[in-house]
Amino acid sequence: MTDALKRLSDEGVAIWLDDLSRKRITSGNLSELIDEMHVVGVTTNPSIFQKAISSGEGYQQQLADLAARKVTVDEAIRMITTADVRDAADILRPVFDRTEGQDGRVSIEVDPRLAHNTRATVAEAKQLAWLVDRPNTLIKIPATKAGLPAIAETIGLGISVNVTLIFSLERYRAVMDAYLTGLEKAKAAGQDLSLIHSVASFFVSRVDTEIDKRLDALGTEEAKALRGKAALANARLAYQAYEEVFSSDRWLALEKHGANKQRPLWASTGVKDPAYKDTLYVDDLVAPNTVNTMPEATLQAAGDHGSISGDTVRGTYEQAKADLDALAKVGISYDDVVQLLEDEGVEKFEAAWYDLLKSTEAELKRLAPEA
Repeated sequence: MTDALKRLSDEGVAIWLDDLSRKRITSGNLSELIDEMHVVGVTTNPSIFQKAISSGEGYQQQLADLAARKVTVDEAIRMITTADVRDAADILRPVFDRTEGQDGRVSIEVDPRLAHNTRATVAEAKQLAWLVDRPNTLIKIPATKAGLPAIAETIGLGISVNVTLIFSLERYRAVMDAYLTGLEKAKAAGQDLSLIHSVASFFVSRVDTEIDKRLDALGTEEAKALRGKAALANARLAYQAYEEVFSSDRWLALEKHGANKQRPLWASTGVKDPAYKDTLYVDDLVAPNTVNTMPEATLQAAGDHGSISGDTVRGTYEQAKADLDALAKVGISYDDVVQLLEDEGVEKFEAAWYDLLKSTEAELKRLAPEA
């Protein structure tokens, strides 16, 4: 079952699970995935927590206690989500120790309503790091324009960060620049750079979903031939940018002081189009020092019938650029697509958070003790 996942891991791809729930923690399922499926990390987002908590499984006692204390709905959600992340971090702690801090990490996102507020994002990142209080936590900050200085400042405080919602190559370069700026701030403040880690979550499947829709609307043979190429091309060129930045003189000066590279993380790797193989964004994005965070269905598919045949990224840059150029030639605006996807990404997480607020508030009211 897991030979393909072992090969993937051996190629330098860290396998993380893109899901978390209390049931997954308490049932022993997360431990099983670590032991049997080579899982070495966990990512969460507002949508994942909304689904988990709304299911009610495992949360009733804590919700009843929070209702008895008459806490606000915002505080309740923070208490619940940070408890899950703390418990998952403890389960993953042996991996963290074994990999000297590179893996064994659990990500938790700042309130998505703060995506365009730099100062509030930094304050929230500090609060979350304090609440979870585990060294193997990553605080997720979106790569919005307001998020970039927040990333630099948070890294500068010595807090490890998972930068999320990256769609464009230009923004990815800005993210890497923010990380290096943060490391320089941390170094100036006397922080131990070897303890600071970061991943940059570059989204994959959503790019194909949006671009394929536009190609289908064009309907030409030329357009049809480009279906399913954009996401891989975009991600592969992101890896090329990563190789450039993390071999630069600026990086080498930080590396001498113990700094860790910010690994590219392939996010949104569940295949949306049934016409494509369900392991497409695993098999075709194999490169050293990367992370692939998968929903469980993708993880199981990769373990069952993934085709891992070595590095499938380096050596593809020329073709990847040609594929993106071909999209421009048929009239599809890359800049328009990636900006739309960023805007939609923030909106989706905000909507999930509001749904979570609403459902949690209803539960708190239902469980509130009689006056």
